[in-house]
Amino acid sequence: MFESAELGHRVDKDDYEAEVPELRAQLLDAQFDLLDCATFSVVILVNGVDAAGKGETVNLLNEWLDPRHVVTRAFDVPSSEERERPVMWRFWRALPPKGKIGVLFGNWYEYPIRERVGKRLKRSVLEQRLAEINRFEEMLTREGVVLLKFWFHLSKDAQKERFKKLESDPLTRWRVTKTDWRNYKQYARRHDVAEHVLRHTSTAEAPWIIVDGSDDRYRGLLVGRTLLAALRKRLDIGTRWKPRLSTAPMPPQLDGRNVLRELTLDRPMSKRDYDHELERLQGRLAVLTRGNGFSAHSLVLVFEGMDAAGKGGAIRRITAALDARLYQVVPIAAPSEEERALPYLWRFWRHVPRRGKVTIFDRSWYGRVLVERVEGFCSEADWMRAYEEINDFEDALTSAGAVVVKFWLAISDAEQLARFEARANAPHKRFKITDEDWRNREKWPLYERAVCDMIDRTSTETTPWTLIEADNKRYARIKVLRTICERLEAAFDAQKGAKA
Repeated sequence: MFESAELGHRVDKDDYEAEVPELRAQLLDAQFDLLDCATFSVVILVNGVDAAGKGETVNLLNEWLDPRHVVTRAFDVPSSEERERPVMWRFWRALPPKGKIGVLFGNWYEYPIRERVGKRLKRSVLEQRLAEINRFEEMLTREGVVLLKFWFHLSKDAQKERFKKLESDPLTRWRVTKTDWRNYKQYARRHDVAEHVLRHTSTAEAPWIIVDGSDDRYRGLLVGRTLLAALRKRLDIGTRWKPRLSTAPMPPQLDGRNVLRELTLDRPMSKRDYDHELERLQGRLAVLTRGNGFSAHSLVLVFEGMDAAGKGGAIRRITAALDARLYQVVPIAAPSEEERALPYLWRFWRHVPRRGKVTIFDRSWYGRVLVERVEGFCSEADWMRAYEEINDFEDALTSAGAVVVKFWLAISDAEQLARFEARANAPHKRFKITDEDWRNREKWPLYERAVCDMIDRTSTETTPWTLIEADNKRYARIKVLRTICERLEAAFDAQKGAKA
């Protein structure tokens, strides 16, 4: 797929100088239109062979555009903090908000290509990684991101010639390193691996654009024109742009049975048994999170449930057992303006804990398939695709060593009503009940259906849902603590088995 890029494209100097002023003016106009509307962002991925002009072209773009609204990030070897989180974590955080342009060097393609060239990555693992990248990029484009992927190419002879030219000039010889020449010796293998990666990740939503890097004027105009065309196309579509729609409907419920209705919600537990189990399990959790085994893991706790189901009370019993330096509780409400300007998972990505730490989400990314679905805050296409995107996110967490434990606290309609009335009549609890809570009771059947669909589609082998019968708060809190301890112990045992 590199044949056209090896033709030696050239742009005459006079033609270049005649076109650039108008192109720059149009790019600036489009950039400020993007900033004004702020309905999407642009992500530019810069990849390619050494000495093909990647850095020079990005510098040129920053010269042509207003650099205040261009975020340029270059990624090198991951830091210790980054290695303790999912591979994509450092890229998730670098995504530009709506209205901005982001340029990413050394992005999510760098590692799989480099590792495969060095034969440190098996073919099967590479294929899995590319599939994950395709799904991630599909998620970005469905969130409205304009994704431009440039591969700067040089033939082997042209690369050698470029290296020698740079080395011959005292002002540029520092740019050619021993690593560059080592990579040059592996040119054929790098070429084959890159071609394979590009073929398997050039999609309808995010195709690769191959840039002949042999002529600086040609590559500059090609990238500039491509960016301008992409900006103008989306700006001209405006509010008429829609993500690809879902075509498969959710299956109907025929006999009235579902996983929530099969639960026995009022499980008895005496205060004496509760006090004994609470002390025992809190001690067990404290030992587990302070032991050496936990240093190779993080813990992500997800709490969902109907209003007044007891999420806060359960969370307080967990944090009472933890070192305050180890955990953070993240309460989730309506997204802020900053959060709405980025993909919906971004506000959860940034709270991913490093190893040895605990993050507790009091409501979570499941809002997309619960409240946003039921209240119509997002389209059917948005919440339908969220199941797959959530599963991918949680797979990334577990692959990085996180133990993800998800709780749905289930209560009956009658118990919720009783708790609402108790809150309304207690001065120190009155803040816990709102008009919206009362209104949501009218949509109980809709929420129940959404919860059942959520459990069916996101309860996986590695991150299953645990349903908590929560009419009895004592029973619910004990089951939550016991589940966390068991999941941590299972993860530690699996780690020992892998080392044996």
